[in-house]
Amino acid sequence: MTLLRTVIEALGEAVVVTGPEVDLPGPRIQYVNPAFTRLTGYASPEVLGQTPRILQGPNTDRAFLDDLRAALVAGQSFRGEAINYRKDGTEYVVEWLITPVLENGHVAHWVAVQRDMTDLRRTQEQRRQLAAEVNHRVNNTLAAMQSVAAQTVRKAETAAEFKDAFQERLRALSRVHRLLARHQWVSVPLGELAEAQVAPYLGGNAKRLLTRGPEVALRSGAAVALGMALNELAANAVSYGALSAPGGSVHLCWAIKAHIDGDRLTLCWGEKGGPPVQPPPDRGFGSRLVERGLTQELRAEARLLFEPSGLRCEINVPIDTLVGAER
Repeated sequence: MTLLRTVIEALGEAVVVTGPEVDLPGPRIQYVNPAFTRLTGYASPEVLGQTPRILQGPNTDRAFLDDLRAALVAGQSFRGEAINYRKDGTEYVVEWLITPVLENGHVAHWVAVQRDMTDLRRTQEQRRQLAAEVNHRVNNTLAAMQSVAAQTVRKAETAAEFKDAFQERLRALSRVHRLLARHQWVSVPLGELAEAQVAPYLGGNAKRLLTRGPEVALRSGAAVALGMALNELAANAVSYGALSAPGGSVHLCWAIKAHIDGDRLTLCWGEKGGPPVQPPPDRGFGSRLVERGLTQELRAEARLLFEPSGLRCEINVPIDTLVGAER
């Protein structure tokens, strides 16, 4: 007996021995090992004579308890998993393995071994959520690529023109995704996003882009929408605007302003030092992506102003669509 008790007390898993009662309030606890105290916070004197009901709480599954009682009434072993509660009120997930101890053909005791499954179940849930999130992002990325391809092919006059434009937009999408991955897909600083999207068009001279504004952490969907818009503005600037001239530059500034419907981000893209600007005869994909795409994705108000001194783009967007929970 001494050897058996020593082994049980050395176990890393909680052991509870109760009497044979099955009627309410249930079997009374006769023994718990030190692992039980480590798991639940209850010392042995606090639980002796109590029933295991002291470990139950609002999220303990009633169906589990019904199945458990049915097994005990039948004198059978039982294995199951439930949410229990420690002495301090915190939840934990426990796996129970309950076995009857028979004397003269009758149940004399129940021996329950309890294993803490909290970390394992939390890890499994995190993996499930991660898999769902990856699937969601892949679907969103494919949808974005399909939209970009469809819009690009409408304006391209040759296969080579389509290839160049489509590849450039894919690179822009890839830059946003690299930033998101670097930040664990949580959020991306607006300033960092702007620099990443405009830098490839600066000819190696980072001073041609001037940014100013408070720190704003963009959720992933908002980062993609704004990132693609900034890429279109930069691509237009290097083809027709300020970045097509040696002394041209882009000024990007933003601020958060109070509004009757909630705070809004106002962002202004301005070009200086480029050739005189003429309004285009029709709106291309880039213009539609900025003006309509941001409206659809972020409930933004966006305007492209083709002023002789340089293109100006004004974007006004509710801050909660930029930094809120992913939609």
